[in-house]
Amino acid sequence: MENGLLMKMIFLGAPGAGKGTQAEIVSEKYSLPAISTGAIIREAIKNQTEMGKAAKSYTESGALVPDEVVIGIIKERLAMDDCKNGFILDGFPRTVPQAEALDNMGVKIDLVINIDVPDEKIVERMSGRRVCSRCGASYHTKYNPSNKGDICEKCENELQIRKDDAPEVVLSRLKTYHEQTEPLIEFYSKLGVLETVIGQEEVADTTALTLGVIEAKRQGR
Repeated sequence: MENGLLMKMIFLGAPGAGKGTQAEIVSEKYSLPAISTGAIIREAIKNQTEMGKAAKSYTESGALVPDEVVIGIIKERLAMDDCKNGFILDGFPRTVPQAEALDNMGVKIDLVINIDVPDEKIVERMSGRRVCSRCGASYHTKYNPSNKGDICEKCENELQIRKDDAPEVVLSRLKTYHEQTEPLIEFYSKLGVLETVIGQEEVADTTALTLGVIEAKRQGR
């Protein structure tokens, strides 16, 4: 672990681009809390905070949690002690209005890292994933195939495609990303805090590029 990084960061990228993985790696290396929107909404509901109670009424009915509640939960989380030296936001903001709300809270973002992976590569990555419903082992038809074809090597159960990984679902999620979240690239570019990292085939190679961007920012380059 390397301490001493005082930085407020956002990771952007399409679903399947690998931003969550990079956020976790950077979090561990620099001892910064990685704040995933989904995780903190679940945490707020569990802890029965005011905003958590508000979120629960939406999640129980299957509705999307509205911006003002999500922003309230983020505000509660960023006020905690472990965020005073910096943090990493993963999955927030998702829209320009959310980014503006963050700005209005007085949160000054130092660096936004956009993990850029072409749509066709994301579809290939996600639609190639296979999961064993019995033991949970995961495979990929191209990058990590089972040597037993469509059968799990560990328990010999049939491998399945998760609903989220079906090509038509992935394409639908990418369409939503391009419409709602991609405008954030221009938003943060205008603020002069955006850096784009081209996602590589190997996670370690993407990490090397990501850390290079962070160190350059840290040293004021």
